[in-house]
Amino acid sequence: MPSDPTRGEIWWADLGIAAKYRPVFMVSGSFGDADYALPTVIPHTTSPRGASFEVDVKVPGLKPGAFHVQCLFAVPPKVFERRVGQLSDEQIQKVDETIRKWLKV
Repeated sequence: MPSDPTRGEIWWADLGIAAKYRPVFMVSGSFGDADYALPTVIPHTTSPRGASFEVDVKVPGLKPGAFHVQCLFAVPPKVFERRVGQLSDEQIQKVDETIRKWLKV
């Protein structure tokens, strides 16, 4: 992996055969030595359904689509292949609001 993904970045990740090679939004922050190395991500889909838990944000270099918050999950660091870009603070806030809505926190 070229560098460690940080919160707010978009990375191409190999999510396995069923989930495919796709862009993911890095949700979690950094972790310490005693923590599990399992970053939390939200996958991007180019087939949005208009669901209330999809976040449509424009990212240069990505096809139109949405980040699907209901698919929030943890992945091992080895899946990250290349950095695509970074969401703006406003876009991150939009994703965070949708996560809170989904998790009811």
